Amino acid sequence: MRAFPAAALAVLTLLAYGTTPALARPATPAAITWAVCPEDATVQCGTLKVPVDRAQPAGPAITLTMARRQAGDPARRLGTLLVNPGGPGGSAVDFTFNAGSFFGAEVRERFDIVGVDPRGVGRSAPVLCSRDLVDTQPPVLIESAQQYAAMLAYNRKLAADCAARSSPVFGHVDTVNVVHDLDAVRAALGEAKISFYGASYGTLIGQQYAESYPGRLRALVLDGVMDHSADLDRFLGQGTAAAQDAFDEFVKWCARDPKCVLRGQNIPKLFIAAMARARAGQLINPYDPPTKLTVAQLTMAAFTSFYDPQWYSFAYYLRDAMLTGRRPPARKTSPVDLIDHSFSPVFCEDWHFPATGYADLQRRLRTLAVEAPQMLVSPLAMTAVAGCLGWPSPPDNPQRPIAPLTGPAPVLLVNSVHDPATAYVWAQQVAARLGPSARLLTYDGWGHVVYNKSPCVSAAVDKYLLTLVPVAPGTRCPAVEPPPFGIG
Repeated sequence: MRAFPAAALAVLTLLAYGTTPALARPATPAAITWAVCPEDATVQCGTLKVPVDRAQPAGPAITLTMARRQAGDPARRLGTLLVNPGGPGGSAVDFTFNAGSFFGAEVRERFDIVGVDPRGVGRSAPVLCSRDLVDTQPPVLIESAQQYAAMLAYNRKLAADCAARSSPVFGHVDTVNVVHDLDAVRAALGEAKISFYGASYGTLIGQQYAESYPGRLRALVLDGVMDHSADLDRFLGQGTAAAQDAFDEFVKWCARDPKCVLRGQNIPKLFIAAMARARAGQLINPYDPPTKLTVAQLTMAAFTSFYDPQWYSFAYYLRDAMLTGRRPPARKTSPVDLIDHSFSPVFCEDWHFPATGYADLQRRLRTLAVEAPQMLVSPLAMTAVAGCLGWPSPPDNPQRPIAPLTGPAPVLLVNSVHDPATAYVWAQQVAARLGPSARLLTYDGWGHVVYNKSPCVSAAVDKYLLTLVPVAPGTRCPAVEPPPFGIG
C-alpha cells in the first residue's frame, strides 16, 4: 500500500513501446522486442501480450508494458531483478526509470532491472474510470448509516463505470493473475530464475510468486511487508495501531527538535482540536484555500506525511491549517474524462472484508478510536475497507496464510518498527509463516519502505542480492533521523 490513490491521480497517457509480439503458448515463450523509451534514452521499453484469462489462452489478450535498465557491467551480470513499487496502482515502469537513484551502484552494475506495470495499472491495460465519478467518492470515514448506504451505492456505480470503460482485464486484476504474468515475462526474458524486489503491496506479489513458482526465484526482497492473512479486525486493528504509533513518533520528534514549529505545544490536543474544527466544517486547507478539510482528509494528510517521514512539513501544515491558511491556491490541472483508478478494483479482488452493515462497522471503529485518539483508524486501511463495501463481485484471491517456503532461495524481509502503512507486526507474522529460510531485517526507525532510508539497510539488502547470503537472525539497523523536508 505504497500510496493513497486519490491524492495522486494523474492524467493517463497511453504509450506504445516497440513491437507487440504475438500471443504465444506456454511451451514457446514469446520474445520481447525492446526499443528506447521515449521518457529516458538510457532505458529500454517493451511489450508482451498475455491472455486476460489463463483458463482461455486463445481468448482476449492484454498488453503488458515494461521497462529494462540493463546491467552496467554485462560481463559480471547476475541476471534480472524484477521490481514493483506497490500501490496497488504504482507503476513499475516509472520505478525503473528512477532505479538509477534508488538502488545501489553494485546492484545496478550486476543486474538488469526490469519493471512491469501490473495488469490494470499504468501502461498495462489500465483500469479506466470517469474522473467526475471518482471525484465524488463519499467520505471514507463512515460516521452514519446514511454514509454507509451511500458508500455501498457509490462502489457499485463505480465498479460498473470502470468495467464499461476498461478492457476485458477488469475483474481479472488480482495478484495471482499478476504473478502468472510476471512468470510469462520471466520466460520471455529467457531467464531460468529471477530475483525480485517488492515494496509495500509489491511484497504480496513477491510472496505469491514464491508460492506459485518457488524454483524460479533466485532471490526475494520484501520491503514494507503486507500480511495477506489479516482478517477485517486484524487489518483494521494492526493497521490503526501502526498509524497511531507513527503519530506518536511525530510528537516525540517535535519535542526533541528545535526546528519543529509546534514545539512546546500539546500536539495530541492540538490535533484533536483540528479534527473538531474539520468536523464542524471550519478547517481550511492551508495549501488550497478556501477549500475546507474533512476529518478524513486531515488524518490522511498526517498519515501520508509519515511515509518518509516528512515531519517538518506536516508541522507547518498543521500550524497553518489552524491559522485558517494564508497560502495561495494550488494550480489545478485541466479536467479530463478518464483516469487510471486501479486501487479498489485490485484491492477488492485480493481482500474479503465481511462487514455486515453500518452497526457492525461502527462497533469496530469505536473500539479503534479509543486506542488511537488522533488517527481514529488507519486512513489507508479504512480507504481499502470502505472502497470494497458493496463491491459487486467476490474476491478471486481472498486472504489466506502464506505457505511456508519450499524453494531453494532464502528470502529477506525488511520493515521499519514505526511503519505507518505496513505494520511491523505484519512483517514478523509473515516471516514466522515463511519458515527458517526467511530472515527479517528490522529497521529501528521510521517510514514506509526503507531500502534507501538507511545505509545499514541498503548495505544488507545489496549484500543479499549480490551474494545470496541472508542476514543473521535478529539483525537490526539503527534509526537514522530523517532530514527536513519542505521547511517554510
